[in-house]
Amino acid sequence: MKKILDGIVVLDLTRFFSGPQATLLLAGMGAEVIKIDDPKTGDPTAYAPPFDGPRGVSFESTTDEDMGLAYLKRQRGKQSMTLDLKAPRGREIFLQLAAKADVVVENFSPGVAARLGVDYSALRKINPAIIYCAITGYGSTGSHKDAKAYDLMIQAAVGIMSMTGHPDGPPVKIASPISDALAGSFAASGVVAALLHRERTGEGQAVDVSMADCLFALIFDEPVDCYERLKVAARQGNRIMRFSPFNTFATTDGWVAIGAATDAEWRSLLDAMGRADIKNDPDMMNIGWRIVNNDKVDAVVTAWTIGKSKSAVVDALAAARVPCSPVRSTQEVMQWSQLLERDMIVPLTNPLTGVAAGARGPGFPIKFSQTPAGYGTPAPLPGAHTEAVLARFAHLSAAEVRQLRNDGII
Repeated sequence: MKKILDGIVVLDLTRFFSGPQATLLLAGMGAEVIKIDDPKTGDPTAYAPPFDGPRGVSFESTTDEDMGLAYLKRQRGKQSMTLDLKAPRGREIFLQLAAKADVVVENFSPGVAARLGVDYSALRKINPAIIYCAITGYGSTGSHKDAKAYDLMIQAAVGIMSMTGHPDGPPVKIASPISDALAGSFAASGVVAALLHRERTGEGQAVDVSMADCLFALIFDEPVDCYERLKVAARQGNRIMRFSPFNTFATTDGWVAIGAATDAEWRSLLDAMGRADIKNDPDMMNIGWRIVNNDKVDAVVTAWTIGKSKSAVVDALAAARVPCSPVRSTQEVMQWSQLLERDMIVPLTNPLTGVAAGARGPGFPIKFSQTPAGYGTPAPLPGAHTEAVLARFAHLSAAEVRQLRNDGII
């Protein structure tokens, strides 16, 4: 069966995480993603720690076959070529490729694409139907558009760090580089939407994705601008200001997460805990009072969980239809049947060794009923498809390709 984006050609000028995440998702939906790197510097993650190689996973490269785990995860399903966009001949060849491509995705620092002459204004002149997606820290407009940023700065800038952690603790970032992952996911969605628009109208367009916008759009679902007026601490720990109880609770062998978002769930939780008597307490049955007095509510729940195992709590609340989950360690997550059954933990292959890597990667997270999705090939050797791409899209002969290589253009 064909994939949804079969026949769509994407030129991938991205590096690190946000951009490669976008093109990884497009590749998973069937797009032909051609990853283009500078021949002098290559992909910064290809040979960066942590490594996978014949001697296993390590922060130190010990063999010539070691490759970066981030590269092995993020470049699956893609082709790889090298091309020096700073050289006039390299830019000329890129424009030839762009004339026949459907999509270009880049996450250069602001202004770099324009200086190279490969920004949207340049590409639409040769291909009016091109979809051009640019991912930056703060977007292409606004007074801070030129600021350079990584995920840490974005989490700080939009305020999520001020809300993460416990009330009496310092600001804390979310463990994962969440703004990179979100921006990449939003970018892939934007590209697909722009392709749909082009299908309907024939028009190409630019897609402007800001890491800050994407992260802020998600966190602002919460009324964070009202916390001070409501006399709620900015940092709620594991709680959320709309529900109570909503927290993690200690057991005899670890922790569980329990949340009651409705009155029915709260009543079911009381029954499961053998505390039906609390139903007669007008304060405890008032959600507003419980939110303000979270400590008292959590004390009731903790008194029940503290003497039970994680599995006993989870089983009891599953039977009561109360949302609950054990707090799994990373190793426990890697063995969780739910993710394994949905092909969300999949093998990686190191192209230098040709065998399974010592680590695994995420599967494709969207399941389609009619079209398959996933990464059909492992991450390629850097530059492995240079000759084939140049022959196919730029119609260059073997002799011309050799000359380009001798000149350092590829």
